[in-house]
Amino acid sequence: MDETPAFTPYGTPESPRVAVSGEARLEVEPELARISVTVLARGTDRRGALDDLTRRNAVVLDLIKGYGEAVEKLETGALSISPELGRHGRSERVRAYHGRVHLTAELTDFTALGELTTRLADLELTRVDGPWWELRPDSPAYSEARRMAVHEAVQRARAYADALGTRLDALVELADVGAEPPMPYRQSMRGMQVASYDSAVAEDASAPPLDLEPQRQTVYATVNARFTMHPPQL
Repeated sequence: MDETPAFTPYGTPESPRVAVSGEARLEVEPELARISVTVLARGTDRRGALDDLTRRNAVVLDLIKGYGEAVEKLETGALSISPELGRHGRSERVRAYHGRVHLTAELTDFTALGELTTRLADLELTRVDGPWWELRPDSPAYSEARRMAVHEAVQRARAYADALGTRLDALVELADVGAEPPMPYRQSMRGMQVASYDSAVAEDASAPPLDLEPQRQTVYATVNARFTMHPPQL
C-alpha cells in the first residue's frame, strides 16, 4: 500500500522553505465614467404625470444616445408614479402625481462626458449625479499589478536566501491573499452633483461644457509565496 509523504509546511534541513508575500500598488487613469440621471415629472392626474414623464424620458434618452460610441452602456432602472395626498376637511384626496425614472450611463470619452453632463443638467426636472470613475473588470492594470506583486515576492525570497549564503531551489506555492483576485481601490467620490428644476436657461443659450478631471484609480495586488532553498552552510 502506497503511503503519501507527510506534508512539511516548514520544510526540512535538506529542503528548507521560505515563505514571503509580495505587494503591488498601481495608479492608473480610469477607463469608464458612470453617471446617474433622474428624470422627474408632476401632474394633476396619473395619466398626465405619466405622459409628461414619458416625454421627458424620451428627450434624455435621445440626448444620451446622440453621443454614439462615446456611450458604452445605457440602462433604465426603477420607474415610479406616486400620488401626493392632501387633506381636505376630514378626508384625504390626491393633490398631484409624481413620476420618476432612473437611468445609468457609462462613457469612455471623457470630453463628451463633460458636454453631456452639462446638457443634461440644463433640462427641466432632471437630476445628474456623478461621475464615478472606474476600470473595466478585465483591465490590463489588474494583470500588471499581479505581475509586480509576484516579482516582489521572488525578489524578497531571493534576498532571504542570499542572507543565508544560499539560493532558491523551487517554487512550492503561489496564491492570492484570500484566494481572491486583487480588486481596485475605488474611491466612491462624487465628482459632481447637479440638480436642475424648472431651469431658467434659454434653449438657445447652452451652458459651457464642464471641464472634468478624471480621478486616477488605485489597484492593489498581494500574493503569498513559498519557495524551497538549497541547504545553507550555517
